[in-house]
Amino acid sequence: MNPDADQLWRAPRWALAVLLALLGMLGPFSIDTYIPAFSGIARSLGATPVEMQQTLSAYLFGFAFMNLFHGALADSFGRRPVVLWGIAMFTLASAGCALSQSIEQLVFFRALQGLSTGAGIVVSRAVIRDMFAPAQAQKVMSQVTIYFGVAPAIAPIIGGWLFVHLNWHAIFWFLTGVGVLLWTANYKLLPETLHVTQRQPFNVKHLMRGYWQLGSSARFFLLALASGVPFNGMFLYVLAAPEFLGVHMGLAPTEFFWFFVLTIAGIMAGAWVSGRMAGKIAPKQQIRHGFVIMLVIAVLNLAANLLFKAHVSWALFPIAIFAFGWALMVPVVTLLVLDLYPERRGMASSLQAFIGSTANGIVAGVIAPLIMHSTVALAATSLLMMSIGLLAWLYLHHRWPEIGKF
Repeated sequence: MNPDADQLWRAPRWALAVLLALLGMLGPFSIDTYIPAFSGIARSLGATPVEMQQTLSAYLFGFAFMNLFHGALADSFGRRPVVLWGIAMFTLASAGCALSQSIEQLVFFRALQGLSTGAGIVVSRAVIRDMFAPAQAQKVMSQVTIYFGVAPAIAPIIGGWLFVHLNWHAIFWFLTGVGVLLWTANYKLLPETLHVTQRQPFNVKHLMRGYWQLGSSARFFLLALASGVPFNGMFLYVLAAPEFLGVHMGLAPTEFFWFFVLTIAGIMAGAWVSGRMAGKIAPKQQIRHGFVIMLVIAVLNLAANLLFKAHVSWALFPIAIFAFGWALMVPVVTLLVLDLYPERRGMASSLQAFIGSTANGIVAGVIAPLIMHSTVALAATSLLMMSIGLLAWLYLHHRWPEIGKF
C-alpha cells in the first residue's frame, strides 16, 4: 500500500471507484457494442460467421498477450503512463476499425484494441491495492464491479441503436469518442499511486525473475484459474450472443439488451453483496458461497435445456444467477492474487488477466463456434468452465488451507 495514499485522493472513495470502473469498461464496451451488428458487418464486408468470430478471438488474444506486460510496465514506470498510453492506442485502433474496408483490416484493428484495453483493467486493480488496506480494498473492488456493470448493460443498446439508425461504422466511431473522453478524464484526475520507493527495475533479468516467481507458484496459478475460467461460464453466452439470442431465442438485434441487462444485474448484485460481506466473513467462506451458487444453477440450467426447448421466457435467468455467484467471489479471489506477492502487484494482475483472457480467447475462437448451435452444448460447456475453476479452488483449499482464512 502507498504510504501517502491519504494524500493522493481526497474525493469520496466512490468517485475513485467510478474512475477505475470507467477504465475497466473499455473491455466490455469493445465487445458488447458491436455484437448486435455482427450480421450487418458480415454482409457489408462479405465475411463468414467464422471470420466474424475471429474478430472476437483476435481481440481476446491481443488482450491476453499484452496483459503479460501492462502490469510489469506499471510496476516500473508508474500507473498513470501505462493507462494513458493504453487509452491512446485504443482510441486510434477504434478509428481504424471504423475505417476498415475488409474483414482482414477489421481483425487487425480489433487485435490492436485488445492489445490496449487491458491497461485499464490490469492497472486499476493495482491502483486499488496501492490505495487501500484489504477490507477496504474489497469494498472498493466491489464498487468498481457494480459501476463497471453498467457499461456492458448499455453497450448493446447503444450498439444496436447505432447499427439500426446509422451503420456499423458508427459503432466504432462511438468507441473512438469514448476513448477521447476517457483519456481526458484520466489525464486530469488519475493520481500516480505507485510510490517511488516501490518501483521495480525495468530490465529483462528482473522481469524474467518476476515472471518465473509468479508463473511457478502453484498458489498463484490455482487462484488465477479459480477466478478467470468460471467467468467463461457466462461469457460463453456473450460470445455466442448472435446465435444464442438471434436464432435460439428469436430476438432482434435491438432486443439483445435484455440478455445483457439481466446478466449485468446479476454481476452488480453479486458485487454489492460481496462489498457488504467484506470484513464480516472469512474470504474463503465467501468464495465457497459463490461457487455453490454457480454449481447449482449450472446443473439446473443443463437439466432444463435437456428436458425442454430453450425459450426466452426462462433461458436467460440461469445466466444472470450464475453471474451473481461469480461476482460474489471474484473480488475476494482477485485480492488474494494481488497479496501473494505485494511487491509485484502489477505483474500479478497482468498474469491473472493473461490466464483469464487466454481462456476467453480459446472459448471465443475455438469452443464457441463449435457449440453455439446447440443450447444443450452451451449449458454443458458453461458447467465445464465453472467446474475447472471449482476444482482449482478445492485443490488450493486442501493444499493451503490457510489461504483466505482471514
